[in-house]
Amino acid sequence: MNKVIASLILVLMTAPLGAQVPADVPKLVVGITIDQLRTDYLQMMRHVFGDKGFKRLMDEGLLYDQVTFDFPNIDRSSATASIYTGTYPAYNGIVANTLYNVGEDRVESILYDPAKMGNYTNETVSPKNLLTSTICDELKIATEGVSRVFSVAPTFEQAILSGGHAANAVFWIDNDNGKWASSTHYKDIPAYIDQYNIESGLDRRIDTIVWQPLRSATDYTGLSYLSSDYMFKHIFDKGKHKKYDYFKTSGLVNEEVNRVVEAFLTKGELGKQMYPDMLNIGYSAANYQGKSIQEYSLEIQDTYLRLDQEIARLLEMIDKNVGLKNTVIFLTSTGYFNGEAKEVGIYEIPAGEFYPERATSLLNMYLMAVYGQEKWVLGYHDRQIFLNRKLISDKEMSLKDVQLKAAEFLVQMTGIQDVTTSFQMLHGNWNNRIDAIRRGYHRKLSGDLLLEVQPGWEIVYENTDNPREYVRENAIPAPLIFFGKDIKPQHIARPVRVTMIAPTVSRILRIRSPNAASQPALPEIR
Repeated sequence: MNKVIASLILVLMTAPLGAQVPADVPKLVVGITIDQLRTDYLQMMRHVFGDKGFKRLMDEGLLYDQVTFDFPNIDRSSATASIYTGTYPAYNGIVANTLYNVGEDRVESILYDPAKMGNYTNETVSPKNLLTSTICDELKIATEGVSRVFSVAPTFEQAILSGGHAANAVFWIDNDNGKWASSTHYKDIPAYIDQYNIESGLDRRIDTIVWQPLRSATDYTGLSYLSSDYMFKHIFDKGKHKKYDYFKTSGLVNEEVNRVVEAFLTKGELGKQMYPDMLNIGYSAANYQGKSIQEYSLEIQDTYLRLDQEIARLLEMIDKNVGLKNTVIFLTSTGYFNGEAKEVGIYEIPAGEFYPERATSLLNMYLMAVYGQEKWVLGYHDRQIFLNRKLISDKEMSLKDVQLKAAEFLVQMTGIQDVTTSFQMLHGNWNNRIDAIRRGYHRKLSGDLLLEVQPGWEIVYENTDNPREYVRENAIPAPLIFFGKDIKPQHIARPVRVTMIAPTVSRILRIRSPNAASQPALPEIR
């Protein structure tokens, strides 16, 4: 009895005066973002899934087959930010995982923030460069900070961008020590996470972990045209280079995520107060080490099988600790996939290799021949070339003219499909292609020249750890599922925009949409 009275007093003390929560608002919202998850793989592997994971979500939830992102070169950061802000990189500022710092002449994380420190990590990152509000920020504003928001993911990009600016805490697996790490931007670090790191951290187990198939090789029949007549065995021992990095691309990482999720659900008292709480979870459906599905065909199927088990485990944990009838879950993908097979040199399909460093050197030589012996090109990053704007300004030259001259030179190179200048981006005539590029372009962060490399070609980076980037422009089917309180089973085949997710979750919570989310909520949810 005393505990009940104490809990009631705590609720009254922390709730804003006179505030009321509509009866249809869930106690807990769980946002699940699965990096590189594909709708077609879910459909092809459905027959090997259990009944309590993906099948349950797809059969009992509101399922959309296709989320469109509507901007090029999607990656983990730009996708996650678009999901939670309800807007594109042009507004939220998250154009990619990394950006080129012109002033420092270096590539750095899009979330780099030297003003912050790390907990259990040397990473100095924060949501400072996320320029708009998120679902979680708006929930915090609406409840005057009472709602609790936590995010857990393998990578800091997923964790921070889903948690936003106002989360109580976010956690990710550090690449150097395997601990669950965070940023000093977030002030509410639960003691049970410290305890987990000390007593059960991944670093205490990594040298004994072995990733092997859950089933016999002949049972892996989920993906068409892929051979599955071999077994695999991957270890992550202490002496192995990049062991935690590799672990985070393995099928085992989602189990590690759920270990921490369980701590939040059992010890964090989520969903137990007047106002709704939010738990954001990042999982991975990427192929091992970013290799093609031809190289690791069994691994990608095993990842999906294990992920299915972890989804089932998550639903069980939520039901036990909060109740699925009190919870709304939304699940979606980051909308891209790095494991596509390469057809370079096969069946005479046109293909080739594009070398950015060589291209930028040739461009600088060309501009020197036209304008004089100066360093006109500063660098290349992420299919963008950055010109020396200060030099161009000091010489009182037209940036527009220099960009156009450079674009005319580059577009003649073999393997370059097209080149768009930043002037065209901001002032050029509208068309569907330019409009899509604009959504992924930020005028203060992006380059002067945006390159479109011919599909089927490989971008070859010299002197880097990831020397090749394969170019495909085919759409990757990305699912969206809503499940839980007051969600009726339905299957929707029409494509929906990623920018409609945040307004829809906001409607479920009865709060404002994020401040740059201009799309309406999905009509199937009221």
